[in-house]
Amino acid sequence: MLTLLRSAFVALALTGLTACAPSQARPLSGGTAPEFTGIDNWINSQPLTLSQLRGKVVLVDFWTYSCINCIHTTPYVKQWYEKYKDQGLVVVGVHTPEYAYERDTKNVQDAVRRAGITYPVAQDNRYATWKAYDNLYWPAFYLVDKSGKIVYTHFGEGDYDKTEAAIKAQLAAQPS
Repeated sequence: MLTLLRSAFVALALTGLTACAPSQARPLSGGTAPEFTGIDNWINSQPLTLSQLRGKVVLVDFWTYSCINCIHTTPYVKQWYEKYKDQGLVVVGVHTPEYAYERDTKNVQDAVRRAGITYPVAQDNRYATWKAYDNLYWPAFYLVDKSGKIVYTHFGEGDYDKTEAAIKAQLAAQPS
């Protein structure tokens, strides 16, 4: 009986984990990208709005500086920014804290400097932009086309070649 209960508990636990996996996320694709809202501070930039970025391709990267998955994706995001910024790519890192110490602006500024991030970073301490995107994960990429629509999403690590291909395709596309 104890073995049966253990098996049932493990199966239930695994089902719960599977339901929360990034691959199960419901991406917000096809709709107009929500504006950056409730941003506490901007690092490396004056405040930005998506409406002022129309005509550009925007990669919105939800991250937090102590998340290991975010740390792993940062070199790719930096590379895309450097490679494509002169072709019209704008990267906006939306730093949404997981832990209380990640709310401190100095800590975020120090992390941005240590990581060598030069693109704009919006500090979303109140989760306002996170909630506007109905986001659930760190890291999360939302690619916004030149007309302001979300055309690609990716949650977690991996598929870097697919994400870069989506960026390149949007940079080459005519605005709709």
